[in-house]
Amino acid sequence: MRLRLAALFLTLLMSAAHAAPAPQPVEIPLASGVLHAQLYKPAGEGPFPAVIALHGCGGLGSHSDPVLPRYRDWAERLLKAGNAVLLPDSYGSRELGPQCRVKEMHVKARRERVGDIAVARAWLMQQAWVARDRVSLIGWANGASALLWAVRPQSAGRDHGPDFRAAIAFYPDCRISAGLGWSTRVPTLVLIGADDEVSSPPACRQMVDGARGRSALARIVVYPGADHDFDRTGAPLHAAAAPEHGDAEARAASQKDVAQWLAR
Repeated sequence: MRLRLAALFLTLLMSAAHAAPAPQPVEIPLASGVLHAQLYKPAGEGPFPAVIALHGCGGLGSHSDPVLPRYRDWAERLLKAGNAVLLPDSYGSRELGPQCRVKEMHVKARRERVGDIAVARAWLMQQAWVARDRVSLIGWANGASALLWAVRPQSAGRDHGPDFRAAIAFYPDCRISAGLGWSTRVPTLVLIGADDEVSSPPACRQMVDGARGRSALARIVVYPGADHDFDRTGAPLHAAAAPEHGDAEARAASQKDVAQWLAR
């Protein structure tokens, strides 16, 4: 009986692995070096809307997996909705590991990562299967902070192609942007948990409120009872106990909020 159950479990695992779409590795030239990225692309010729997805300080992948479960889950969700998803690897491309505990980061959100966003967008604009007027941004933590820099009016690209259609920032560090009078040229949605002790919900609210009247549409959603990383893969959608319950509700709500923001 145990052998039969084990065989059934392995069969289900192999079926799930077979059904999950595999990303294609992409190499995008940088001024010095190459930006490695992973691409999830719908079947067919397109043109498809596209999303550039920006990893947090833990990096995009691991030694055994080019895309960590959190980002893979979101990429597959966006792919099912008809989007191509490009995930640049800002750290691995520079032979760096996770940067969460590094005091002097060699890859700055406001500098190198904004540059990575620009070259990723330029690469997408050259692909015949991309709907050039429907390229959006989504980022988590450090990637979301880079996104906030990239959508500022001062960071507008010099080319004459369409700008980003929308941007979604999961729990960015808003403190510097709030102090600098942040605004955006792209409709931007900030998603953060009310109990986030890593990023600052009050600073994010101040940043978004301060942009009103001199900015493209900016909106913030603060999820009650949710902590940092509330959308992590494996957080049960129907958990019974706090604080996981707040995270589970926020994760489910954020999935709807992302879909609605990108469909605007």
